Amino acid sequence: MNLRRVVVTGIGALTPIGNTAPEFWEGLTNGVSGAAPITRFDASLFKTQFACEVKNLNVEDFIDRKEARKMDPFTQYAMIAVDEAMKDSGLDLEKINLHKAGVIWGSGIGGLKTFQDEVVDFANGDGTPRINPFFIPKMIADISAGFLSIKYGFKGPNFVTVSACASGTNALIDAFNYIRLGKADVFISGGSEAAVTEAGIGGFNAMKALSQRNEDPQSASRPFDKDRDGFVLGEGAGAIILEEYEHAKARGAKIYAELVGGGMTADAHHITAPHPEGEGAANVMKFALEDAGMAPEEIDYVNVHGTSTPLGDVSEVKAIQKVFGKHAYKLNISSTKSMTGHLLGAAGAIEAIASILSVKNDIVPPTINHFTDDESFDSNLNLTFNKAQKREVRAALSNTFGFGGHNCSIIFKKITE
Repeated sequence: MNLRRVVVTGIGALTPIGNTAPEFWEGLTNGVSGAAPITRFDASLFKTQFACEVKNLNVEDFIDRKEARKMDPFTQYAMIAVDEAMKDSGLDLEKINLHKAGVIWGSGIGGLKTFQDEVVDFANGDGTPRINPFFIPKMIADISAGFLSIKYGFKGPNFVTVSACASGTNALIDAFNYIRLGKADVFISGGSEAAVTEAGIGGFNAMKALSQRNEDPQSASRPFDKDRDGFVLGEGAGAIILEEYEHAKARGAKIYAELVGGGMTADAHHITAPHPEGEGAANVMKFALEDAGMAPEEIDYVNVHGTSTPLGDVSEVKAIQKVFGKHAYKLNISSTKSMTGHLLGAAGAIEAIASILSVKNDIVPPTINHFTDDESFDSNLNLTFNKAQKREVRAALSNTFGFGGHNCSIIFKKITE
């Protein structure tokens, strides 16, 4: 069968370095760090006392107070980012088939704050189960997609993907496949996360996953640097409107880029550690290229998972060199997590937006916070250290990998007739 083409017609971002997509892009290209001391709670007794929080946000500017109280922050973030993306897309809800419009969202954890607060309140009580009636619907990860479909009246496929840090990219790939197979014309897709809580920071600290560079938070996320010591937890949302090409063209939509391929694999190796030789990571990039019908030489930029962990960065670069061979030296490679921190289930969504805008604007965002070379990495690779670089970006590949060995890669390229 002939697969239909899928394009990006709207984007929205709520991130630690910008509360809109243009602000986010400006932060990326200027090498801004979103890390700062935690304001959500008193973190003075925690091993890690900083994070990449969303800043200067008044939720009630976007969501009615009564409605907002029914939502965990991860859902609030989703609603705000999607509001921007829908307006950006110019979709007229009265002129599209709402039965062919769906929502596939991603979140690795869901309503962590809601769950934590309710359990703490119960534990501090007298044993009587005085449970908020909105506890369950606020907590469950799928409610984000539910709220979005209710707001916009989208009656097509509706669900949330959960694959840890790969969730946002999984959601995009699922939406991509539904559209090209003819099951839908339009999708709201992306991901959101709000895990900067006592449970989130404490849990990742217990795993020894987070940087503990409390004396200098802004430089704590340092992918590929010899002195990297873990990731920085981030929060926020990224929203992308995906649309069938002819559908978009017929309504005169502006098109950012074409989504041309996606891959999904499992390491089948360890619950948290990546495969040391990057086997799953290499295979997922190969599958994405095959799905797109592209040769490795057609990719100009790889937005890496690049979390700033000792093992993860090494295995991913090994995988890139396996897949791209000599062309690896012609790539720009960068980790935007050096600026945003790690948004877990939303990471794939905001990094997809970074890749889309790189293709659109022919600029590669940098990997900031590079101070000391690590001999584990080939010095001839262009890891785009510290400053954005201008170059033609015909196509960009974005990687996201999750605990449990989940791997996703997605490819965007310039639109052609």
